[in-house]
Amino acid sequence: MEAMEIPFVKQVGIEKNAEGYLKLEPLAHVKNHINTIHASAQFTLAETQSGLYLRELFPNYKGKIIPLLRSSSVKFKAPATSSLWAKASLAGEEQKKFLTQFEKKGRAIVTVDVELRDEENIVTMSGEFSWFVQRV
Repeated sequence: MEAMEIPFVKQVGIEKNAEGYLKLEPLAHVKNHINTIHASAQFTLAETQSGLYLRELFPNYKGKIIPLLRSSSVKFKAPATSSLWAKASLAGEEQKKFLTQFEKKGRAIVTVDVELRDEENIVTMSGEFSWFVQRV
């Protein structure tokens, strides 16, 4: 199933732009008691972007692997009151390390870094999402 077809992703209201980044608008159903975007909605945006990034980074494995989120660590840095954009990346040698381990054992862990930025380019949340990836 494509990331943008996941029912929960649709329910939250996450959208994808032409460049492949995911976006979340500050709609009423994702706001919290202080009128900012709820932490769980921000987490969903970041986690979804991390999974989408993996799919785009390793297109040859599509349909041949099962990726499962194993752990995550996030830090909320500023209140999110406007549209949010998610950007994912891999640190240093992470891609090479993952590919070496995966080719050798048919399973590996890869950690994706994600930042959420608002309309003023302020980071509202950053996180690390560790995925356990196994051959089907």
